[in-house]
Amino acid sequence: MSNFFEAHKETLFKAVKTSKSRDYWSAYPEIASGKIYGETAKDDQAAEFEGMLGKPFALGQPTNGNWVGAEASPYGKELGVTYEDADPAELIKAATEAGKSWAKATVEERVGVALEMLARINKKSFLIANAVMHTSGQAFMMAFQAGGPHAQDRGLEAVAYAYDAMTQTPTEVTWTKPQGKHDPIVLDKKFRVVPRGVALVIGCATFPTWNTYPGMFASLVTGNPVIIKPHPMAILPMAISIQIGREVLKEAGFDPNVLLLAADTVDAPKTKEFVTADAVKIIDFTGSNAFGKWVRENAGDALVYTEEAGVNAITIDSTDNLRGMASNIAFSLSLYSGQMCTTPQNIFIPRDGIETNDGKKSFEEVAEAIKISLDKLLGDPARAAAILGAVQNPATLERIETVGKLGKVVRQSAQVEGMNGARSATPTVVAVDSKEEEAYMQERFGPISFIIACDDIDDAIARAAGSAKSHGAITAALYSTDEAVIDKAVDAYAWAGAPLSVNLTGNIYVNQSAAYSDFHVTGANPAGNASLTDGAYVANRFRIATVRRQAAMA
Repeated sequence: MSNFFEAHKETLFKAVKTSKSRDYWSAYPEIASGKIYGETAKDDQAAEFEGMLGKPFALGQPTNGNWVGAEASPYGKELGVTYEDADPAELIKAATEAGKSWAKATVEERVGVALEMLARINKKSFLIANAVMHTSGQAFMMAFQAGGPHAQDRGLEAVAYAYDAMTQTPTEVTWTKPQGKHDPIVLDKKFRVVPRGVALVIGCATFPTWNTYPGMFASLVTGNPVIIKPHPMAILPMAISIQIGREVLKEAGFDPNVLLLAADTVDAPKTKEFVTADAVKIIDFTGSNAFGKWVRENAGDALVYTEEAGVNAITIDSTDNLRGMASNIAFSLSLYSGQMCTTPQNIFIPRDGIETNDGKKSFEEVAEAIKISLDKLLGDPARAAAILGAVQNPATLERIETVGKLGKVVRQSAQVEGMNGARSATPTVVAVDSKEEEAYMQERFGPISFIIACDDIDDAIARAAGSAKSHGAITAALYSTDEAVIDKAVDAYAWAGAPLSVNLTGNIYVNQSAAYSDFHVTGANPAGNASLTDGAYVANRFRIATVRRQAAMA
């Protein structure tokens, strides 16, 4: 058996250390450079991606003999990739059988396999970037970073937390209890990590690797066989990842069915059959509140970890950098056409305006400053395409068409010039009064934002934090030059269970979440019941079984 643990242990230990210090570090470079990934890697892997199109993608899994798949690129490119079809019961049976030997492996063996998977996945970052781009609609550089190194870091982070949790308990110990004048009681005790059972990871269409790797690796290293059920419109990125994972498992002497792909289509979904199966003991889900609720209510005794939808907010009280604030907000609203779970939707502003470095600005002037920043940012079509990417789901375009009726349109959405064949849309911004909650107090996924007139800053904070508590939020932002206001918002958002970013005006945005430092989702509001990544995310995926034996007498 290959000693993958020894080969990668320094990376693991650095990840564990950084998760405790919460400092910056990345194991996988985010720069798409030939000097890092190989001078010909970009072209070679682009050609490899092209070679996959229009063909069956065979993993050597259990199959009923059919092929399934109906992915379509938001950029208009024909994909035509199909995958081995299988009945859910057969995949669960295969995973259960493969999991028997996987469960008996040592912590180091399983962690080593996971680390080797990540290392090989990293080497295929350009290939995965093409697959992410043409399934999710992300622009290429974002697909490379978020779908590649950033996702890999989130996977490694889960491995690090799981390793740290599993090694809190020694594997064996001699236990001695004094008995006064009598001989002590001496027991030899062994402690073994015991997995829960088959784990299911339900992926999403917008971030098919970033939101899937954490659950996949957390369950794998804790001894659970894993079935990946990607979104039917974003299968290929995970198929590539699973293919690499199965190769590593086989090389390490394990049954590759420890890791399986469950492909389906929108018209013939299979997720519910997996969720309700008795043998499935762990479920990771990313998706809508409605289906998340169904999963939680129908998962039986399975542990369920969810990231669902939220209504993220920005609250503006005052600023000493109006241009920087407006530019930062404009980029946050535009990145990946607002299709990030971290994108702000609601911008709460006192109706009588705010104080700025350019003097008092009215509500309308602040809204106009944001519109102007959006227009400048997206005025160049090539830059707009690189920031916005494509719209993943046609339903998002339909949603954009309807929101203009909800208030005063500050900025109208438009297609991006030159993105022929692609679904594209710049942000639409609508101004409403705070009383019109039916307009803004729900997630309207996509490049859609509301600028909301509030009575004062206290009302704005209360509404923004209150919506996070009642409807969920994954991010929140505040702009204020008043420390008392900042303190009030800090307390309000802590109560609401949403992380708060204050006065961002540079090249860091509320959308971004850094592995080893930021907790993505808190699990403390309706946007999800778990966090990527903390101890609670990994520790209950395994239990400890003890064997006690009377120690041999000397």
